[in-house]
Amino acid sequence: MSHEGLSTAEAQRRLLEDGPNVLPAAGPRNTLAIAVEVVREPMFLLLIGGAIIYLLLGDVREALVLCASVLVVVAITVFQERKTERALDALRDLSSPRAHVVRDGIEQRIAGAQTVRGDLLILSEGDRIPADAVLHSANGLMVDESLLTGESLPVEKNVSAVDARASCVFSGTLVIKGQGRAEVTATGSRTEMGRIGVSLATIETGKTALQVETGRVVRFIATIAIVLCTVLAVSYALLRNDWLAGILAGLTLAMAILPEEFPLVLTVFLALGAWRIGRKGVLTRRIPAVEMLGATTVLCVDKTGTLTENRMSVAEVFYEGVWCKPNAQAAVLLEAAALACEPDPFDPMERAILSAATDAVPSVATVRGEWRLDADYPLHPGFLAICHGWRSPSGESRVAIKGAPETVLALCAMDDDARVSAMDKVAHASRRGLRLLAVAEAPWGNAAWLPDPAQYPFRWLGFVALADPLRASVPAAVVECRRAGIRVVMITGDHPGTALAIARQAGIDVENGALTGADITAMSDAELAQAAARVQVYARIAPEQKLRLVMAYKTDGEVVAMTGDGVNDAPALKAAHIGVAMGLRGTDVAREASSLVLINDDFGSIVETVRLGRRIYRNIRNAMCYIIAVHVPTVGMVFLPLAFGWPLVLFPVHVVFLEFIIDPACSIVFEADAGDSDAMTQPPRDPAQPLFNARTVGVSLLSGVAVLISVCLAYGWVLAHGRSDGEARALAFAAIVFGNLALIILHRTGGKSFMAAFTQPNPAMWWIVSATLVALAVSLYVVPVAGIFRFDPLAAQDLLIALIAGIAGVIGIEVIKPVWRSSHAT
Repeated sequence: MSHEGLSTAEAQRRLLEDGPNVLPAAGPRNTLAIAVEVVREPMFLLLIGGAIIYLLLGDVREALVLCASVLVVVAITVFQERKTERALDALRDLSSPRAHVVRDGIEQRIAGAQTVRGDLLILSEGDRIPADAVLHSANGLMVDESLLTGESLPVEKNVSAVDARASCVFSGTLVIKGQGRAEVTATGSRTEMGRIGVSLATIETGKTALQVETGRVVRFIATIAIVLCTVLAVSYALLRNDWLAGILAGLTLAMAILPEEFPLVLTVFLALGAWRIGRKGVLTRRIPAVEMLGATTVLCVDKTGTLTENRMSVAEVFYEGVWCKPNAQAAVLLEAAALACEPDPFDPMERAILSAATDAVPSVATVRGEWRLDADYPLHPGFLAICHGWRSPSGESRVAIKGAPETVLALCAMDDDARVSAMDKVAHASRRGLRLLAVAEAPWGNAAWLPDPAQYPFRWLGFVALADPLRASVPAAVVECRRAGIRVVMITGDHPGTALAIARQAGIDVENGALTGADITAMSDAELAQAAARVQVYARIAPEQKLRLVMAYKTDGEVVAMTGDGVNDAPALKAAHIGVAMGLRGTDVAREASSLVLINDDFGSIVETVRLGRRIYRNIRNAMCYIIAVHVPTVGMVFLPLAFGWPLVLFPVHVVFLEFIIDPACSIVFEADAGDSDAMTQPPRDPAQPLFNARTVGVSLLSGVAVLISVCLAYGWVLAHGRSDGEARALAFAAIVFGNLALIILHRTGGKSFMAAFTQPNPAMWWIVSATLVALAVSLYVVPVAGIFRFDPLAAQDLLIALIAGIAGVIGIEVIKPVWRSSHAT
């Protein structure tokens, strides 16, 4: 096929013909499947139980109302679940493996699902192969096919292999070494992977620590609810000699006390939180990372492409003792540097070198096109350079090498003074933030290639100095992290001088200098942990050493977020509390090992994600406080009338009405809160601190009890003044509703002044408040509806009393807030 690949129009046609390149997998649940799960929920069963009892009592109207409520509950739950699943499904699509293809003669990254038959794939180390394909070229290509075959050893791929499978690559397998180009032959269910029905998960939605904690609390409350409901049902039956009414009262209490909103809040908040984070340019692959973001204390970031713009360019070259711009006078140096680059370079540095070399010396492209790469000595931790052996059509051979100055200069024939002088130039250039690569070559005639590149007689040619400007947003983001109590640590493979220069520009603390990979190798784990507590800059770090750094920080009790992009970064990304893979230059292996994927590789996006993580956790905490508080007056007004010999206030229909306020308030109002403006001036939260700690539960119960007391007093007062049961019930219920709305406003502030809620815009809250007040008015003054609720109409002054009773408890909490805060401050 053409080296230009498919045209865009042809690719679109084939995509429509064959369908998306996706493997058979369980998609999002349909509406019926969600509805079936809902009918198994405790609240649903309690509503059905209440309807049955009403039928036994002969009250068909109440039974029909509860059955209608069942349908509404199902509809609301299905809506919330579908909204959550749509958010997760969108994240699955975005975080699926990508494909590097050639279309219209242009290399581009596309979603793996968009790959079609005939696409020309460019394969590089760390890529997850998106489709079955036949090789057109291969350079040391090794593929891990264990997912497909179960064989753990990598398979060598070669265009001229006798075995047909050795000249093909397969969907879902992993490139672990080398490069190649291949033409797609099958996609989706037509691939080898698709035929055996294997699919890779792209988002892990396992239970988070909060979900485990919440599940434990729900089970505890459910146990208490069973006991209390039994006590209430039996007490009612014995005191009032009515077993069916007693059972109905018990079911009402169960509906009032059951905190079914807890799991709803966590599911919705974490899923929509991941969606919101995605809108900021960061994809969530593991949902537990969302709740850990607000606890991050150390942020380990790469320099290139994260702190800098990843716009590598050759700023200068040093050739024959002179610094100059890349030009034809330095042709020998530039040609050697170009020959030390990969045939199809993906690394930004190699692309910059090739661009500068071909612009200054056009013959470089001819040499690379006509000569054959015959020997490849790749970079590894003990050899920080890339060495290539090239052979011309006539049989002439050349060896070119470029890499870290200390590695390359050590291989060249030069005296000590010359080597010291060269390293002085490296130190001087690095202080200007330039990245220097030493370049050398060795003529080799027709001899066989040597096994060790150190055996070649290299001649040092000079340096290539590359510049990569700092992102303009980085200094402000670093300052914001410092205010938030987060240490920003820079990790790079660059020279220590270059690393320190960029760190200074970024505002990272360089007082304790830079620690190098060689320093880390010489340290014990205990020594490294001590050094990590003070050092902010690491240079000449091999990917494998990132794992030791992560473990050192974790040993010191830090919550670590680590960025990475290469195959060898995967262990460190997996070990960190939050692994962040680079979306633009990151390998599929790094993406699969990470919790988050940074779409634009921008450091500012990481900081914004931490801010969102803090917002999400705060909103979850506020919603949980509200749920605890709002159940107190509801539960209390089921119990207390029985204890005082008063008429019952709440029946199942009243509890259902209140649930229609609580559920949207939890899943819409609190989730939509923008958070505190000072969120990034607070220290990170302790991840070991439980959500349901003594303070959270205590404050919530106190606010709920305050509303309960004021509502109970109002109910007792109207009964004492001879009002009818219907009027008293209507007044008490209206007071509970007003108290419910006041609690929404109170707990939105998270401990701040009640009035602060009115300065924090939240249109969803006002929609919920307005809808609730309209529904309350209908239940009070529309006669058929009021009959269902067993209400008698309220006069205007009675409605005012209900309003005062509802908000009086919250006002009382506001009065004691300053006293409570001052007592805890001293």
